[in-house]
Amino acid sequence: MNASSVDIKQILEEYGESSGFESDLIFSGSSMNVFIGQEPAHPRNCITIYDTPGFPPYLGLAGETGYEYPSIQIRVRNGDYLVGWDLIDRIKEVLHGLAQTTVNGTLYSVITCSSGPALLDFDDNNNARFIINFNLQRRSA
Repeated sequence: MNASSVDIKQILEEYGESSGFESDLIFSGSSMNVFIGQEPAHPRNCITIYDTPGFPPYLGLAGETGYEYPSIQIRVRNGDYLVGWDLIDRIKEVLHGLAQTTVNGTLYSVITCSSGPALLDFDDNNNARFIINFNLQRRSA
């Protein structure tokens, strides 16, 4: 299975393409502004998806395995506080409660918002940074 962050990025891409959301989320080409694992210094306005510790994977009495319970954190950085807040709130609306979705051979049974959105801080360039956390339940499809 992929890192959860890779699949979540794809879910947001697919939603963006079908809804007009992509005007805020640029996923390909030289102007890419959605990143995985490390927030770059540029561009000023960007989204970064981090894999974070979740819960232990399923282990049945007979040793069978199946479901994993990872979590992710999404950080939105934006020079305009209200635009950043709106974007992270829309990401919550897309992901919270999403169920029975298969991405890259992985079934996401449910995605739930566990905390956020919330203001994290302002970076050295006075950009607002917001975070939101999600718990995931997934298994191989």
